[in-house]
Amino acid sequence: MTLEQTIQQLPDAPGIYQYFDKDNKLLYIGKAKNLKNRVKSYFSFTPSFQANPKSSLRIIKMIEQAVSLNYIVVKSEHDALILENSLIKQLNPKYNILLRDDKTYPYIYIDTAEKYPRFDITRKILPSKSIKYYGPYSVGARDILDSIYELSKLVQKKGCLKSKKLCLYYQINKCLGPCELPITQERYQEEVDLAKSLIQNKKLLIKELQKKMEFYAQEMRFEEAGELRDRIEKISRSEITSNIDFATDENYDIFVIASSSLRAVIVRLFMRHGKIISSSHDYVQLHNGFDKNELYSRALLNFYASQKPPIIAPILVGESFSDIEIIQEHISKVFEKKAKLLAPLKGKKRDLIELAKLNALELLKKDTQLSDVKTLQELQLLCNLSRFPSRVEVFDNSHMSGVATVGAMAVYENGSFDKKSYRTYHLDAKDEYAQMRETLTRRVESFCKNSPPDLWILDGGATLLKLALEILASNAVNLDVIAISKEKVDAKAHRAKGKANDIIYTQTDVFRLKNSDKRLQWVQNLRDEAHRSAINFHKKTKLKLDKESHLLSLHGISHAKIVKLLKHFGTFEEIKNASVDAISELLNQNDAKTIKKFYK
Repeated sequence: MTLEQTIQQLPDAPGIYQYFDKDNKLLYIGKAKNLKNRVKSYFSFTPSFQANPKSSLRIIKMIEQAVSLNYIVVKSEHDALILENSLIKQLNPKYNILLRDDKTYPYIYIDTAEKYPRFDITRKILPSKSIKYYGPYSVGARDILDSIYELSKLVQKKGCLKSKKLCLYYQINKCLGPCELPITQERYQEEVDLAKSLIQNKKLLIKELQKKMEFYAQEMRFEEAGELRDRIEKISRSEITSNIDFATDENYDIFVIASSSLRAVIVRLFMRHGKIISSSHDYVQLHNGFDKNELYSRALLNFYASQKPPIIAPILVGESFSDIEIIQEHISKVFEKKAKLLAPLKGKKRDLIELAKLNALELLKKDTQLSDVKTLQELQLLCNLSRFPSRVEVFDNSHMSGVATVGAMAVYENGSFDKKSYRTYHLDAKDEYAQMRETLTRRVESFCKNSPPDLWILDGGATLLKLALEILASNAVNLDVIAISKEKVDAKAHRAKGKANDIIYTQTDVFRLKNSDKRLQWVQNLRDEAHRSAINFHKKTKLKLDKESHLLSLHGISHAKIVKLLKHFGTFEEIKNASVDAISELLNQNDAKTIKKFYK
């Protein structure tokens, strides 16, 4: 069936649609209240079947590549919205906008029903009506919490009151000691009120921390002074000053988008009680332009995914967009009450939008100064990458004679390594090919929770590159892949510098670049970081195995026998769970009984 024939047979029902190119690669996913009407709007049927000339350049380019269409019918437009968002995150279509930041932000809270309450951190609503929340905090929540325990004499730890005995915190004047001393609730409340004022006023908090830092420095307590210096820096990072005077204690969540020719940036501001308490932002790589409706929808869907936030505030957006009503309907379901989603045109609310836009434009200005941009543009051109490699995942495996086999994934984003996103894997596979298959398969299986990047880089040659492409194709994921390996010298690949040059492999080409080429150096830097991560994890795993191996050896099981067992079972946990008969097939019956006795 041709694309035109499929379109003519579409139902008058809500659902999602998917465009594919001649190689059956996914180009675009969209949602529709009425599939037939929505999909037909992409085309002009007379005098010939072609892309609608009124569409954006990005959509026209996508339609020109589309040769087939799949669709899924759902019950409602809202269901279509949720399914579309989920599939885009997992499959990363070429012409859709993908936002990866869908994490929940932390809140600081206090349970006022407790006799001697203390502050802590949560990311969700807690089952108590006596809890007071402060936040959300994009950065610095833990630093703010640590600071209020530095500056006020609250109960420092959850278990302190149970001990019924004064501890070190009382001795160093950081706690009133209600665990043993008769501290009145009025006196303790003074410390709670102090902590609240510090949480709600960052300027006051930073000022008090600076005083404490100077005191520590004068007392030659430089390590403690250094910790406070770092804490002040983190707390200050999200600070945005505003001259906007709100007469009442108003709360707002503010979302604004600004763009350049290369990237867009989404800025979020959180105003609580008339003050901006935190902000966050995400860059979005643009491919042949973008649709602000899609970007606003994606930003709001990601932030208000499915979990009701502890503090519900009216939402301000930089401008109205076509899906604003269905997005408001979704957020209302999450909030369990009518959500307020506004695009103000004047007044103080508009002033907040302009403040957010000013910060967005400043972020774009800084973004153009990234040193890697030119190198990455040239690499994209050289390797014919479908996307600018803004976020990259790099893979390597490590083992020693088949023992302590591990895989590692390093992550690069926007000019630096994102170490919080690194992942490590214990592997069961025995050979290099199977190990990479296991590592990549496990990563693909996690795409539903952690969306695909723009590019994969593998430490390996053409064979592993082909493997990665097959895994992605079988899961319908649209993702560029390149591999890098040492050229063969005397039929062996040499890692040592100077022995052999690195070769870059793509789906269609092999590149032998000069060692001075910045594109090669950039790929080498990422490969080396993944190798370092894999080696470090291997060493930790090997050390743990060596300890257990030593304990087994004390019971008469030699190192050679332990290696034989690990090669067969993979891990000590599997050996522990194996039967006597299974172990005795590799060793003798007495050794098998010794091992089972050891684990009992």
